[in-house]
Amino acid sequence: MYRGYNLNLNWNPKCDDDFFEAGQELFLQYEETVKKTLKSYALKEGTLDGSKMQSNWFPQVKADIFISHSHRDEKRAIALAGWLYKVFGIKSFIDSCIWGYSNELLRLIDNKYCFQESSRTYNYNSRNYSTSHVHMMLSVALTMMIDQTECIFFLNTPNSISASSIIDKTESPWIYSEIAMTQMIRKKKPRRHISGIEKLEKGGKLNESELRIQYNIDLSHLVEIDINTLIDWKKDFTKSSSPNALDKLYELTQDNDRNLILG
Repeated sequence: MYRGYNLNLNWNPKCDDDFFEAGQELFLQYEETVKKTLKSYALKEGTLDGSKMQSNWFPQVKADIFISHSHRDEKRAIALAGWLYKVFGIKSFIDSCIWGYSNELLRLIDNKYCFQESSRTYNYNSRNYSTSHVHMMLSVALTMMIDQTECIFFLNTPNSISASSIIDKTESPWIYSEIAMTQMIRKKKPRRHISGIEKLEKGGKLNESELRIQYNIDLSHLVEIDINTLIDWKKDFTKSSSPNALDKLYELTQDNDRNLILG
């Protein structure tokens, strides 16, 4: 990861079917790579190969931007990814494209190892154990993706951040984890910069009776941008001869980034 942006996105690009379809096409390949079975992960000792399971169910893909967002903003995120690809040729990774895999994998494991035929219920302790494994696989996979992508866009909407608090809060454990990782993860300059060639909820809606947990999240390290920034970025890139769109975004937001660093 090199840069991070706190994107206040009032624009709703999902209204453009072309962008949404372009975004969907980028992620269809992920579904084709996942083998939805447990048979291939069985080891001789009667255990499951967790490392192999993680690499298959939560595959690492080549992407430039990691888009972190609320599950309720998934269509918006997919359309944004489509816009980024059609306008700049930039490939994005949408975290929710592998969230669903965690539930599917957990269901397979629980049905085989945690279901009790006698009571027709799931063993509580076994379920806790299986959930911890699958969620750790997902967490590690997401951290690896944040590390290898060049840039992160956090979609800051009322679905992801509580609007009733002065301090930013989220009820999504995944958003909490992802933003925390962007603070701790190593910052790497793109190779083209190092070489001196300077070219420029998750989770659905909860009922009041359901468990709700909030986390304070610190967004101060992310440069704030909005729809106007995206429009200016497109204009600047269109007028320039720069082969790399992200360098134009860094150039456009460098004053905000400098003010953020100086504090």
